[in-house]
Amino acid sequence: MSDIKRVVLAYSGGLDTSVILKWLKETYACEVVTFTADLGQGEELEPARRKAELMGVKPEHIFVDDLREEFVRDYVMPMMRANALYEGLYLLGTSIARPLIAKRQIEIARQVGADAVSHGATGKGNDQVRFELGYYALAPDIKVIAPWREWDLTSRTRLIEYAEQHQIPVPKDKRGENPFSTDANLLHTSSEGKVLEDPWEEVPDYVFSRTDNPETAPNTPEVITVDFERGDAVAVNGEALSPAALLTKLNELGKLHGIGRLDLVENRFVGMKSRGMYETPGGTIYHLAHRGIEQITLDRGAAHLKDELAPRYAELIYNGFWFSPEREMLQAAIDHSQEKVSGTVRLKLYKGSVSVIGRRSPNSLYSEKVVTFEDDQGAYDQRDAAGFIKLNALRLRLLGRRDR
Repeated sequence: MSDIKRVVLAYSGGLDTSVILKWLKETYACEVVTFTADLGQGEELEPARRKAELMGVKPEHIFVDDLREEFVRDYVMPMMRANALYEGLYLLGTSIARPLIAKRQIEIARQVGADAVSHGATGKGNDQVRFELGYYALAPDIKVIAPWREWDLTSRTRLIEYAEQHQIPVPKDKRGENPFSTDANLLHTSSEGKVLEDPWEEVPDYVFSRTDNPETAPNTPEVITVDFERGDAVAVNGEALSPAALLTKLNELGKLHGIGRLDLVENRFVGMKSRGMYETPGGTIYHLAHRGIEQITLDRGAAHLKDELAPRYAELIYNGFWFSPEREMLQAAIDHSQEKVSGTVRLKLYKGSVSVIGRRSPNSLYSEKVVTFEDDQGAYDQRDAAGFIKLNALRLRLLGRRDR
């Protein structure tokens, strides 16, 4: 690693990555290029640019990219087509952002002729795996620097001391121990650590930032519609919206009604269990709306196969294998299943809950004529069921005679 001349750092402008920026220069005597991604985290990103300039990064080597539309269109929506939930609950808000950040870092590294890339993920978490699997998939020979696995700055106190020694500005609110850490993007906000580490203790109210308290949410339900075309949401309440604008609108609706809170103890890829609070207001509405339109447009065999594939697909994303051939194979099958998944879903939002209350589609497989309890005028011959049942019962009857 001694021959590194230039490195692209995933840079937020916060204390950790600012210390990393200086540490990289000192440790590797290299030039640092910063990359800050706007994924809809709701923060002003120009301060990150100014801070990078203050720390000596050349203006042409500071990248602040608005990736919101690409994030939702090319990552969130394909994942939503799969109905992916990790361990049956988690909508993968952090996981799905990492491959896009990794991809853009590698693109910048090629553009500026960098030898290496670097990230601020710790050696205990999943993100180090997600970033680095992405890097190596896209640039097999790239060098990766993970400072948290190398340096001796093992506490917040040491980070602040290092920052002060090297004239790195430390905001007043960063001098004390944070009560918890957060990660945010357009799909979700995750919070973990410190006050959340005891899984028996209820999450304090001050942790929540993306959702209003369901208990104090409006007392009147709100009914909305979501339109789908080929498995992707394209409009809310009849208004056509871009992918990022659509998720933003659903986030606003979900926040108002306290939708999308999840208290989860999950199994990290690195082996340990961790407890986190996830807020995914728009994504929760989107997920249930997509399931609603699939109910009338997917054949039973296709729907059940998708449900079998979804946990595997979710695990691949959670573990960082977005760029793997198996994820791409699954995506091809899932996308094929969505060709007729078009129509409108009506949902009721009320005090933390989302209910599908209506669905319609020009491609619907639902037939009132067949399913009716009234006279179906020959659409279904009930006498056929006798042979159907007997054939399915044959092996059970043979087992019963043998074992009786």
